[in-house]
Amino acid sequence: MAAHRRPRQHPFRGHTARTAAILAMAGAATATGFDGTGQAEPRLTATQVRTEVATLYREAETATQKYDGAKEQADAGERRLNSLRDEAARRTRKLNSARDALGTFAAAQYRSGDIAPAWQLALSSDPNRYLDDAALAERAGARQAAAVSQVRQQLQEIERLRGAARVELKSLKSHQDELRRQKASVTGKLAEARKLLAELSPAQRDRVTGGGTTAGHASRSADDTRGALARAGTAAAPDSRAAAAVAYAFTKLGSPYVWGATGPHAFDCSGLVQAAYRSAGVSLPRTTYAQIDAGRRVSRSELRPGDLVFFYSGISHVGLYIGDGRMIHAPNPSAPVRVAPIDQMPFAGATRVV
Repeated sequence: MAAHRRPRQHPFRGHTARTAAILAMAGAATATGFDGTGQAEPRLTATQVRTEVATLYREAETATQKYDGAKEQADAGERRLNSLRDEAARRTRKLNSARDALGTFAAAQYRSGDIAPAWQLALSSDPNRYLDDAALAERAGARQAAAVSQVRQQLQEIERLRGAARVELKSLKSHQDELRRQKASVTGKLAEARKLLAELSPAQRDRVTGGGTTAGHASRSADDTRGALARAGTAAAPDSRAAAAVAYAFTKLGSPYVWGATGPHAFDCSGLVQAAYRSAGVSLPRTTYAQIDAGRRVSRSELRPGDLVFFYSGISHVGLYIGDGRMIHAPNPSAPVRVAPIDQMPFAGATRVV
């Protein structure tokens, strides 16, 4: 009988395969030995690491924007769910009060024996008073009928609220699942980047990540330049809100990049521009995909301080334009908030907040 074998699954897929291939090539290139047995040292060159880390950071930032969007939707869904639950609880308390009132009325009828009105009139020692009481009871009966109708309406409304809450809960769980998937994607790619950077010497890491060039660690002359840029940027901004956003961004130079963060002490790229405009009293969406539609599109030649500038074909990165071809942005976990030229990344568009 012929043996059946399952096809062997390749252990590497996607980005892991790309990283493994580069490591393997680097190891083969450095293999040495007189006996023909290679003593491989799978190290990448600084240039290879820079390329690979840049790719990982872009992929992580794309996942970060998806995470930010899912978190925004999950937070909004949770607020809606809590509101529905609170309203259902209020309605339930009103329903219970109405039920108690109906129960009291029913108990009173039971105690009175529910004697027919004609007999109660015949047996009454005070017919005139009875007739007054009968009219009152008739009016009370109409009120109780209305109360019963109100209870029915409250029951229907509570069921509607509970149904809406069930739908909202299902949606919330879906967004939370997406959060977990994107979080795993971000953390995985950042871990790969850290592993690659750890293979380099401190000097090589500085060259790869641009260390030592941030405005947060600038010399006195660079500080003067930064001050001049800040004054020029706020002066040239199209309105006071844009000027306030630019001024805020300058105060955050040197702040660390943390994915998913919106300040005040750490930021991701879209979190930084959102916080900058929030300080000016303007509410921006959370993600780059939504922020690009948060105002009027402007061309690169029309850029003015305070405009949002976007990069890469997937609109996965954003910075705040400050003039003179520069922006303030939160680049990646290896680099804090800094001033950078806008031509260091593929330009995808710009928006002026209105």
